[in-house]
Amino acid sequence: MAEDIQHNQKSNLNGLTKPAKSGASKKLVIKNFKDRPKLTDSYTEDTWMKLRDAVSAIQNSTSIKYNLEELYQAVENLCSYKVSPVLYKQLRQIMIRSIFLFLDRTYVLQNSLLPSIWDTGLELFRTHIISDGGVQSRTVEAILEQIEQERNGETVERSLLRSLLGMLSDLQVYKDSFEQRFLSETNRLYAAEGQRLMQERDVPEYLHHVARRLEEENDRVISYLDLSTQKPLIATVEKQLLGEHMNAILQKGLRILLDENRVCELTLLYELFSKVKGGLTVLLQAWREYIKSFGGEIVSSPERDKEMVQELLDFKDKMDHVTQRCFQRNESFINAMKEAFESFINKRPNKPAELIAKYVDSKLRAGNKEATEEELERILDKIMIIFRFIHGKDVFEAFYKKDLAKRLLVGKSASVDAEKSMLSKLKHECGAAFTSKLEGMFKDMELSKDIMIQFKQYMQNQSDPSNIELTVNILTMGHWPSYIPMDVHLPAEMVKLQEVFKLFYLGKHSGRKLQWQPTLGHSVLKTEFKEGKKELQVSLFQTLVLLMFNETDECSVEEIRAATGIEDGELKRTLQSLACGKARVLNKTPRGKDVEDGDRFHFNSDFRHKLFRIKINQIQMKETVEEQVSTTERVFQDRQYQIDAAVVRIMKMRKTLSHNLLVSELYNQLKFPVKPADLKKRIESLIDRDYMERDKENPNQYHYVA
Repeated sequence: MAEDIQHNQKSNLNGLTKPAKSGASKKLVIKNFKDRPKLTDSYTEDTWMKLRDAVSAIQNSTSIKYNLEELYQAVENLCSYKVSPVLYKQLRQIMIRSIFLFLDRTYVLQNSLLPSIWDTGLELFRTHIISDGGVQSRTVEAILEQIEQERNGETVERSLLRSLLGMLSDLQVYKDSFEQRFLSETNRLYAAEGQRLMQERDVPEYLHHVARRLEEENDRVISYLDLSTQKPLIATVEKQLLGEHMNAILQKGLRILLDENRVCELTLLYELFSKVKGGLTVLLQAWREYIKSFGGEIVSSPERDKEMVQELLDFKDKMDHVTQRCFQRNESFINAMKEAFESFINKRPNKPAELIAKYVDSKLRAGNKEATEEELERILDKIMIIFRFIHGKDVFEAFYKKDLAKRLLVGKSASVDAEKSMLSKLKHECGAAFTSKLEGMFKDMELSKDIMIQFKQYMQNQSDPSNIELTVNILTMGHWPSYIPMDVHLPAEMVKLQEVFKLFYLGKHSGRKLQWQPTLGHSVLKTEFKEGKKELQVSLFQTLVLLMFNETDECSVEEIRAATGIEDGELKRTLQSLACGKARVLNKTPRGKDVEDGDRFHFNSDFRHKLFRIKINQIQMKETVEEQVSTTERVFQDRQYQIDAAVVRIMKMRKTLSHNLLVSELYNQLKFPVKPADLKKRIESLIDRDYMERDKENPNQYHYVA
């Protein structure tokens, strides 16, 4: 039986045929193939010889060719006769993995210390070919040359690069032989390119170039570089094109990008800087400084005061848009913006607070056609954001209260709902104490309406009714702005009506004192012109002047001053509004825009106007420079009272305190900016008034005096 099997196996090996596929034969260097193992079996001897002949034929490029399947079978047979160790040893001289696949899957697989035939072949290739200095150098040089050509815009054979670099990776020489030189060349290339392009190109163009370069390098990793190269490669590009030029980029281009609202480039700038270590920190600082600089220009220029608040609102909207669209709503950038706004807006003390109050007044006054109620509400919300940055909120309160008084007393408020909405916003922002007086003003107006209903009923029961319909607003002095008393000469009928109201009011509220404020009065006069009857809506001062022309056709400035008792500056502004404005119900001789002492006035009976009721500009309600100064001075006076009260309150509680600790406590309690020198003055004043005293041994120590 054994002989039959051997015969069949032998006959199979004897039938070697030429392969159907022809091709160039490879010459393989085979050493010591004659040192075959000593085989006792005649069949195994024959098998070994067949294998030797086949390999020799390949080696010598003879015309004898063998089918790979047959060679595979020969190797399998040899392994079956336990000559695998010798066969493996001999295999190191050749590279025919397919022929020895069975050997690879059996003997090699079972011996963990032996590398696979494939790894053995790679090791030999690496040892005898790639490790050769000349071969390796020329190969890497060629690859780097191809990559440089591609970076310069030329087309290269990426599949060849992928194969070559894949070979280096498989041979485990990729990092040592290629990557180090590649990264070094990359660093050199982009260092030079960064320096050159920063000089040649503007910042938007440069940023787009950097983004394009990063995209190209990432594409190279995907196409033919080893994935492990991506991180150091991108880091190298980012360092040389961005990291080395961050300050230069920001100094050269950030202001331009922000001034021109270049949303696309600002977004790209943020994205690129976020890739570089410390990039966002540098950008954040530049962003903060830009806001301080730009905002400081708005606030510090007196010639821009008329537009200051609107410019601040527009600037804030613009910066909000940048943080949301370009800076990914980064909290650090939002907080830096708030800090910058608070910094620059308080560089010019008090004026921004005053102008914000006036801006609110312009939006809440009747006749403001700019916005619907919804738009007005949005405007007020934006104003409150700017208001939060103000340190001297008491200055805002003083001017806001004065303007609110005008709106309420002259009926110039556009919307009661809008007024109360603004009051609610202020209360939410600053607390109930801040708005208590403002709320008191609204309460006074509502109570006055009830009082006037009662007064009208009272007048109906009088035996001698007046031809004048009187409306009085009762104002609590502590709630309203302070007004300078001014004595004027009222017509007898007005004086009589005042006394009637005084008798009525004090009869209901005994112990109270009424003080009339003619500067706040206004009236409606029925007037006859050649064109017909008109109604003139005028101030009390304008009323007193016009009533004079019921008795005479012409008056001089001096005659009007003597008859009315109006202060000279106020009188000239009043005459100017009646004779030099749009509605000229008086004629002035000589003509001109200003009123001089020698001018004379006469009633303009030829006056024409398309409206029946004509509102003549109320000059006395316009804020003069003196009034602005007066309001500011009252704020400072109030601050002194608050400082004094705070010092006494602290000393009463602590009894003894050092100067530094007292000042520290004061800064914690006071809600407005104050200089140390001003605090020291108030402390000295309280010492002089015996509220506190210095320690006899330590002048920096204070004691409360009960």
